Amino acid sequence: MVRGESLYSPLLALPDWALELPFTYPPFAALLFTSLTALPTQLCWGLLALAAAPSLYFVLRPFADRAHLPVLLLGAFALQPVWQTIGLGQVNLVLMAAVVADMFLLRDSRFRGIAIGIVAAIKLIPLIFIVHLLVVRRFADAARAMAAFLGVTAFAMLVLPGDSMRYWTSAIFNSHFAATKGWVGNQSWQAFVARTLPDGPAAAVVIVAFSAVFAALGMWLVHRLHRAGDDRAALLVTAGCSLLLSPISWTHHWVWVVPALGLLAARGHRGGAVAIAVLFTGWTVAVVPGGGGAERDWTFVEAIVGNAYLIVVLLAGILCLPRRITIYTPGQRSSFFVVRRVLSTFSRVKQKKRQDARDPGDDADEIGDVGAERRHDRPGSDDDPERLPGDDHEAADEEGEQADSGRGEQYPIHGDHAPGSHSTPTAMSTPNSKVGNR
Repeated sequence: MVRGESLYSPLLALPDWALELPFTYPPFAALLFTSLTALPTQLCWGLLALAAAPSLYFVLRPFADRAHLPVLLLGAFALQPVWQTIGLGQVNLVLMAAVVADMFLLRDSRFRGIAIGIVAAIKLIPLIFIVHLLVVRRFADAARAMAAFLGVTAFAMLVLPGDSMRYWTSAIFNSHFAATKGWVGNQSWQAFVARTLPDGPAAAVVIVAFSAVFAALGMWLVHRLHRAGDDRAALLVTAGCSLLLSPISWTHHWVWVVPALGLLAARGHRGGAVAIAVLFTGWTVAVVPGGGGAERDWTFVEAIVGNAYLIVVLLAGILCLPRRITIYTPGQRSSFFVVRRVLSTFSRVKQKKRQDARDPGDDADEIGDVGAERRHDRPGSDDDPERLPGDDHEAADEEGEQADSGRGEQYPIHGDHAPGSHSTPTAMSTPNSKVGNR
């Protein structure tokens, strides 16, 4: 751009040691990166490497306990997404830190949302975090994020009108992506389909249909987690959706595994955190054949290993969904039980009429029926055939849920006593507690 050349043509200013890769970011990213041309290339690379540690620290603060923070911070550099981001001079860690800071560290600032908009203008996939703001009902933040995104994009159009027009009309569908979509280093859903199914209409249908399902379930899960006061897990669900839905999710894009490990450790799942950390050290990509279409000839075991990053996210979603489905909010529970009781009363009245029609003269039976009906109407009666399990503790459940919703944002930023943390006393410690056993 400094030399006046097009960003989306073959790059003539590349140094001899650089690979001939195309520029695939929006024009605003080029404007932002141009400031680095005042420094030698290797020094810029070193600055990005030095930014890794503070970026990881700010990312881990809202997700990890203080006791785990030093170990997680050091151990993160053994994860492939982290060391590969540093080795390739990528900006993934910095962008992730900006999103996390906007969501948690700047929560009381009048500028919240702006960082997410700027990050989305650098890489388009973070636009999903604006949708996240809408789902969690932070409408003002979403408006500021969209305004920031449109503002800096419009600025880039004014400075680079030709490149902007070319990017938004053709370069955004870069042929480089299509050629490398099935490579093992790409861990997106589209890459999985490209490695598994032959190209054609069937593959396109599978990509579109399942992407729509992932997006719908993911945003529904974000909504449920937010209602339960678990905004940290909700943000990780959105990040996982971005990795699934993006056409290209290189292994160095998966830096969101770092806060996920922090949250697992904070909630006492240290064994699971260690297992996932080992999986993300990079060996899964190295031990399977890759490149030149070799991925299409994988055995079943190689397919499991080669798609490990993707499978971890899908399994996490499958394990999380049932818990969200079975949890009612107090309002939903009240409505549910009102409807159930109305229907059960109507059913008993119809049954009484049928019995009267069969034996209208039997006074003793009629008295017995009335007595049975009164027993059924008595709260907590064991004779009620339509009584649902847990009705006896309905009030206790609702009180517990109201307490949960009231605690939603009362945990400190370090997560020492975050919801679900191993240090938080729960109702599970009380024997036969229906509230705790929800």
